[in-house]
Amino acid sequence: MNIVSFLSSSLITQDGNHLDFAQRINQRIALSVEMQIKVAEELSEEIAAAGEGLTQCLLQDGKFLICGNGASASIAQAFSAHLLNHFEHERPPLPALCLCDSQPTTTAIATDTGLNEIYSKQIHALGSEKDLLVVICSSGNSPSAIQAVQAAHERELKIIALTAAEGGDVARLLGADDIELRVPSEARSDIHLCHTLITHCLLDLLDAQLFGI
Repeated sequence: MNIVSFLSSSLITQDGNHLDFAQRINQRIALSVEMQIKVAEELSEEIAAAGEGLTQCLLQDGKFLICGNGASASIAQAFSAHLLNHFEHERPPLPALCLCDSQPTTTAIATDTGLNEIYSKQIHALGSEKDLLVVICSSGNSPSAIQAVQAAHERELKIIALTAAEGGDVARLLGADDIELRVPSEARSDIHLCHTLITHCLLDLLDAQLFGI
């Protein structure tokens, strides 16, 4: 079967009718909204606590170190960019460092000591006890995220971890002073969308608590 025949046949449902793409889109959006509502119901208090933790870090002259892998790296970069610039309202820049921004740094570490240490080495070099690590990991089992959490504890940083499903080893490594924001889903689309939504909530909380906007 050539690609044209395959694509044509894939547009037919089992009952012989053409797939209603508009209905499919509506179903996906409806399921996404349901998941976001579930996150609001289950995580609102934890998100509020995380927002307070971020605020206290800044009031104590600390900064945010942020990391993630794959699509989570993009979320980390966007979160950092909003902190350094602004979210929905103009305000002073906030100190944030995205550990996955520098390709020369990450590739140098990966080449010399392996991918697992691309964040932990930076945390050891740049982190202090005043700072806070935000780690975004959909699986909870990324070796570089795990080592980032371990390095943060060694440097006495508090941690906010955005995870999902069972939380993985990242969740199991968190201490009493750390906060986990675990999306109750195993679907990547749900996880990444909700992680983005959570970062937006945190940005809004920072604006409200620090600047009254």
